[in-house]
Amino acid sequence: MKCPYCDFLESKVVDSRATEEGSSIRRRRECIDCGRRFTTYERLDDIPLMVIKKDGRREVFSRDKIIRGVLKASEKRPIGYEVIEGLARDIERELRNQMEHEISSQMIGEMIMERLRQIDEVAYVRFASVYRQFKDIGRFMEELEKLRRQGGE
Repeated sequence: MKCPYCDFLESKVVDSRATEEGSSIRRRRECIDCGRRFTTYERLDDIPLMVIKKDGRREVFSRDKIIRGVLKASEKRPIGYEVIEGLARDIERELRNQMEHEISSQMIGEMIMERLRQIDEVAYVRFASVYRQFKDIGRFMEELEKLRRQGGE
């Protein structure tokens, strides 16, 4: 590690510890040449997940976007923020574990609906109505009937 004071290329690690959020390691270093101390941070090189939208555009994956969508669908429902945050975290973890760098927005939407159906049926229907863009009441009723049949099994 290059010393920020004298540009010498060798230093020794004096102290290492994880940061509070655990996403990086803080290292105190001492320059072998000038003896001054400095701090470096080591973190995992995070390759961004790209979301392929219906129209073919690509954008960087955002867990916050999932949280906002689910918050809107679950408005005035008895669902705690921790549950919604956990849902978004689980989806992101599952997507990263697939080792794919590009994911379709349809896949993400289906994952959200699958989890929402287990958490709260009303929030699920609200989310599905926006996500699936129901064109008429008939299609909406089909989705409700499918949900009713699955709940009765």
